[in-house]
Amino acid sequence: MIEHAISIPKERVVILDFGSQYTQLIARRIREMNVYAEIVPFFHPLADIQKEMPAAIILSGGPSSLYEKGAPRVDEGIFRLGVPVLGICYGLYLVVNAFRGSSEAAKSKEYGRAVINIAGKSPLFTGLRKKETVWMSHGDKVVAPPRGFTVLASSENAEIAAIGDESKKIYGVQFHPEVYHTVNGGRVLKNFLFRICGLKPTWTMRSFIETSVEAIKQEVGDGTVLLGLSGGVDSSVTAMLLQRAIGDRLYCVFVDNGVLRKDESRKVIERFRKHMKLNLIHVDASKRFLGKLKGVEEPEKKRRIIGREFIEVFMEEAKKIGRFDFLAQGTLYPDVIESVSTKGPSDTIKSHHNRVPEVLKLIKSGKVIEPLKELFKDEVRELGRELGMADELVRRHPFPGPGLAIRIIGEVTPQRIKILQEADDILITEIREAGLYDLLWQIFAVFLPVRSVGVMGDKRTYENVIAIRGVTSVDAMTADWAYLPEGILRKISNRIINEVKGINRVVYDISSKPPSTIEWE
Repeated sequence: MIEHAISIPKERVVILDFGSQYTQLIARRIREMNVYAEIVPFFHPLADIQKEMPAAIILSGGPSSLYEKGAPRVDEGIFRLGVPVLGICYGLYLVVNAFRGSSEAAKSKEYGRAVINIAGKSPLFTGLRKKETVWMSHGDKVVAPPRGFTVLASSENAEIAAIGDESKKIYGVQFHPEVYHTVNGGRVLKNFLFRICGLKPTWTMRSFIETSVEAIKQEVGDGTVLLGLSGGVDSSVTAMLLQRAIGDRLYCVFVDNGVLRKDESRKVIERFRKHMKLNLIHVDASKRFLGKLKGVEEPEKKRRIIGREFIEVFMEEAKKIGRFDFLAQGTLYPDVIESVSTKGPSDTIKSHHNRVPEVLKLIKSGKVIEPLKELFKDEVRELGRELGMADELVRRHPFPGPGLAIRIIGEVTPQRIKILQEADDILITEIREAGLYDLLWQIFAVFLPVRSVGVMGDKRTYENVIAIRGVTSVDAMTADWAYLPEGILRKISNRIINEVKGINRVVYDISSKPPSTIEWE
């Protein structure tokens, strides 16, 4: 079910994704309870699920109505596996439909906060009050529960807001327990996991390390692994995990693609070769990358070019090594979900450099190891601490694989790179000195190919604009723009305009994700 070098705990929950914006939250809440959860698309083969029998199955919500043409359906064999099932929102209707209950379009739709009235006693609602505040998002309603199912809760607009068959251990709830607005949603999920499914909270980062190291050893055997090391958190944690598993058969290739932060090459070489003792190969391919990017303005084309060039550089270095069995990447879950719809009926948002066709071809052939591909960013940081990495490195803000190329809107030129490097360096320096760096998920500068009139030294200027993007987030799936003190913004703006030649205006991005993405391209 999961691809290469990923450890699969014996006790795990499989979440079938029907396109809900909250599906990732379900996985996160469950993992926070120290139970491993993985997300697969609703059309994932039943035979594969049965082969690796999960301890429980959750059917996510989704934007569809069961009555729409082409609405996603569940293989009803899921309910014959003999494992507990919890249907959430749209998942409730799948349960009702599978067991021949009755539902219809509701006259009054229910979105946002609502109050449910819990009826009787059920292990799903143990410890909850008779009235609970929950988060609803539905336009249909259940009018008759299936035979053998009991009505467990109701609301003003949903006479049947939760159902359950205790003997089959199959449940459905109209509300979203995974959302923070459902006051005791965590208690509902805990009841399902521990009271109904009988699971134990044994999945931790320490156990993840142990099982992942063993999985990597089995996968690699006596082979060699080539890892693209950028110096960021993801690739660094991947390197440490691989080094623990296979030692000096790991070759870390650090490629200077010409679109890195100021002084990044020197810092990476010093940190990983000198202090961490990694088998590091440094390749200065900046001229090569910039040559390929010349004249290119379209964001997706930039990403594809950089991804393709990375693979070619890796292959060339592999030949020099003399033996290359696997390519390793520090791919995270958000990278996968935003690149392609492999996890469910979600739209592709943007491709990532580690999901370009050349990489996907290697993945299909079984030549790619991605030990972090089911983890969220905060989980990777926790993993890094468990591996003994320095806190400064673990807390480092994300930096995109395509680097500054996607923070320069339009064509990437040496002059624009230099301007952005200087502006970004000033920004990060001031944010660190203000004690704000660790409070932010990410903050960075963006070069805009927009020229505006200014006045400097009593002379008219006509220069470019730098945009600052600062956000707070937990896992990068959603993000809010960060409020920064006026004094800090003023100092950053003054320094950039006064010290960076070619910039006469600084603006601050106040859009959240969604609808915007964190990166501009």
